Amino acid sequence: MSMTNEPVITSYALASTRTIRANGITFAYRELGPKGGVPVIFFVHLAAALDNWDPRIVDPIATDHHVIAFDNRGVGASTGRVPDSVEAMADDAYAFITALGFEKVDIFSFSLGGMVAQALVVDHPELVRKLILTGTGPKGGKDMDKVARTTYYDIVRAGLTRSDPKEFLFFNRNPTGKAAGKAFVMRLEERTEDRDAKVKVAAFQTQLKAIKRWGRGRPDDLSTITQPVLIANGDHDRMVPSVLSNDLHQRISGSELIIYPDSGHGAIFQFHEQFAPRAVEFLAR
Repeated sequence: MSMTNEPVITSYALASTRTIRANGITFAYRELGPKGGVPVIFFVHLAAALDNWDPRIVDPIATDHHVIAFDNRGVGASTGRVPDSVEAMADDAYAFITALGFEKVDIFSFSLGGMVAQALVVDHPELVRKLILTGTGPKGGKDMDKVARTTYYDIVRAGLTRSDPKEFLFFNRNPTGKAAGKAFVMRLEERTEDRDAKVKVAAFQTQLKAIKRWGRGRPDDLSTITQPVLIANGDHDRMVPSVLSNDLHQRISGSELIIYPDSGHGAIFQFHEQFAPRAVEFLAR
């Protein structure tokens, strides 16, 4: 069947959810943007499903790129159980990407997604053309294993104020950060039809266990990464400490680093007007 008559969807809120079988798992995914060229695969954060991507980041990239976001094993609408290691998550991501028939991809990753992306590029360097790592850190990085403690603490704080935990985890608790957090959470609600299943508590706890193992693991040799890499974070990331972005930058030769002022883990969402064009420019080179 020819796909040429299909209108090109460049709005993430309107992209339909599809599924594909790989490795005995049914993966849920959404795709948008023009087909052809090297696709950009989005690797999502802890406790997140398809509806957790900020449309202000996805849509500008989908203007000129084939964009695919997916739920890893046991997350959202994908079947199976969440693996308890980042490396196993990377194996699943590899199975998903190759099942779609891609031999070369760009990766846009955030937080836990950035850890999975690193594990994937270390194991399958030939698959990845360019890599965007945001709000993340290297395996065995200093204080990486403390993510769980910060996460639980902020979920409790958010519960006490009936807020979305992401407002606490991703943004500073000053007037700028609070406003950015509320705006971000509202943008995630722009899609009204065919929303994804929420991440289950057990899946979330297993993901935290995987992050802790990753944080305590023996560091990978990231000097083997020769692809262009763009790294971004806020200057006050409490969840995955900002120093880890600098650590990544030191370990990956030729990488670019952007640190946004007065912002935390969700800096790329707070500064989407500046960051989205930077990401687009990086991918277009």
